[in-house]
Amino acid sequence: MAKVLMFLPPVLFAGLAALFIVGMNREDPDNLPSAFTGKLAPAVTVLALNDYPLFTDADLRAPGVKLVNFWASWCAPCRAEHPMLEKLAAEGVVIYGVNYKDRVADATGFLTQMGNPYTAIGADERTMSIDWGITGVPETFVINGDGRIILRFSGPISAAELERSIRPAIAEASQ
Repeated sequence: MAKVLMFLPPVLFAGLAALFIVGMNREDPDNLPSAFTGKLAPAVTVLALNDYPLFTDADLRAPGVKLVNFWASWCAPCRAEHPMLEKLAAEGVVIYGVNYKDRVADATGFLTQMGNPYTAIGADERTMSIDWGITGVPETFVINGDGRIILRFSGPISAAELERSIRPAIAEASQ
């Protein structure tokens, strides 16, 4: 028994080292895998945000590509990605916004100041972000015409990420 226990630490170390090596050699080590990719988008459970149009489950399952973007006025990366969302909206991409853990006045002030790229907006009633597995904002989902998630993108969309991740996912979702 003592001989078996003597080999246990090196075996555990080798297993842990292998796990680290695999993790470090992933194609995109910063990308968080999503259990939702390829599955139907979870339910939409949002509240109205002032007089902005509200979106529903039916909108996500309607034909065409759409994005769902979780954002907040207090989120600096959300401000950084906002011009990319406006660019996509100007190109005709439907974007639904989910305001996350924010005060209504701050959210509407953000949209007044920065512009509104969203086709419709809802305020998270604290369950949608949980159901969608949100770890923080911003997070963006690309959804196809069947309501299936093609991509979950965590973090701000930069010009480089727009070309590297978002546009290919939009192209895939439109097939």
